Amino acid sequence: MNQNETKTIGRIASFDADHDKIVPGFYLSRVDGDISTYDLRTRTPNMGDYMDDLTMHSVEHLFATYVRNSEWGDRVIYFGPMGCQTGFYLLLRSHDHIGARALTLEILRRILAHDGPMFGNTAKECGNYRNLSVEAAKVEARRYLDALLGAKNPDDVSYPS
Repeated sequence: MNQNETKTIGRIASFDADHDKIVPGFYLSRVDGDISTYDLRTRTPNMGDYMDDLTMHSVEHLFATYVRNSEWGDRVIYFGPMGCQTGFYLLLRSHDHIGARALTLEILRRILAHDGPMFGNTAKECGNYRNLSVEAAKVEARRYLDALLGAKNPDDVSYPS
């Protein structure tokens, strides 16, 4: 990439959020047409406390399965971990931010109540099936649920400024 190409590439919206002020919470990252990207921030950025691969992968399997099988399943575009290991992105075809937050709380509770094997836990179903743990997902779900329930203004989905 030459210098002229670098100048024409726009910043992505998530880089505009001040990561020094972000704490665990539920944020609206961006809206593209009818698709809302939610930042499910489980950890404070740049503080050295990051999710390990086992935790991210395990939450992804349980959350994605439950959310795609929820009443909002037909609105789910994507759920997956952030590369920075401090949260997840949930993309929904919706602008109902309060409903999306309530859905996230419901899915976290379903993860905590999960009684059985991990979804997609075989070599046929997953490319790293040995790297899954229901217990690791439950620990992270509890941590995040507690953070969301302790939020001072739970209906505010904007990033801290």
